[in-house]
Amino acid sequence: MPHADRNLAYAVDPGMTHAPTMHAQSMQERLIVGLDVPTVKEAEEAVRALDGVVSFYKIGYQLAFAGGLDFARELASGGTKIFLDMKLLDIDHTVAKGVENIVRMGMTMLTIHAYPKAMRAAVEAAKGSNLCLLAVSVLTSMDEQDVIDAGYEYDPHTLVLRRAEQALHAGMGGVVCSAEEAEAVRRIVGPDLAVVTPGIRPKGSDHGDQKRVVTPGQAIRNGSSHLVVGRPIVAASDRRAAAEAIVEEMRSA
Repeated sequence: MPHADRNLAYAVDPGMTHAPTMHAQSMQERLIVGLDVPTVKEAEEAVRALDGVVSFYKIGYQLAFAGGLDFARELASGGTKIFLDMKLLDIDHTVAKGVENIVRMGMTMLTIHAYPKAMRAAVEAAKGSNLCLLAVSVLTSMDEQDVIDAGYEYDPHTLVLRRAEQALHAGMGGVVCSAEEAEAVRRIVGPDLAVVTPGIRPKGSDHGDQKRVVTPGQAIRNGSSHLVVGRPIVAASDRRAAAEAIVEEMRSA
C-alpha cells in the first residue's frame, strides 16, 4: 500500500492510454466475477462453470447473508482470490475490528466507504497484511440527481476525484469508481493503486440498475486495473463463454 503522506499532486502521463505498471497481471486475473446470487449452491455452480477461466470473485451483501462468508473462506483457502464487497462505514474502532477479522479470513480485497476517518482506521488495522483496501467513491447506480438528493454539493465526477485524493492520502490500496472516471482517477492515484470498476456491460447487454456503465475494452483503455462483472456472466446461458468473451475483449484493448 502507498504511504499516507504521498504527494497528492502525483500524476501519470496525461497521454497514457495503456495499463499502468502494476497491471502486469494477465487479463484473466483482472476480471472479477460478482457472485450476486441468492444461495451458496448457486454460487458453487457458477464457480464450477467458470473453473479455469476465472480466478477472482466478488462476494457482496446478498450472498454474504446467505452463508457466503464461510464460502468466501473456503474459496480463499484453496487459493481463489476474493473481493469482499462489504462497504464498511462505522466509528473508527468498529471499522478497525471488522478489518482485523477480515484479514484473518484471507480475503484479497475489501471495500470501505471513502470517508477519511474510516479509511485511516481500516489502513491501520490492515497494516502488515496482504489485504488490499478499496475506497468506494460514488456508486455506479448513482447519477448527478442521486448525488444531489444524498446531500452532496459535488457532481459525481468531482466527488469521485475528491474521494480518490482522500483515499491516496489515507494510504488505501485502491479506489472503486465507474470506468467513466477511471482515467481521471488513475492520474490522481498514480500507477500503483488498484482502480476497480463495476458497472461493466458488454455491448448489447442490459444495464439493469447501473447508470454509469462502460464496455470491458473501454474500461481497460481508461486505466482500470480490475473489472467487476456480475449479471452479464452469472445470468448468461453459457457462463463460461460469456466470461471468455469478456477476457478476450479486455485483451484486445
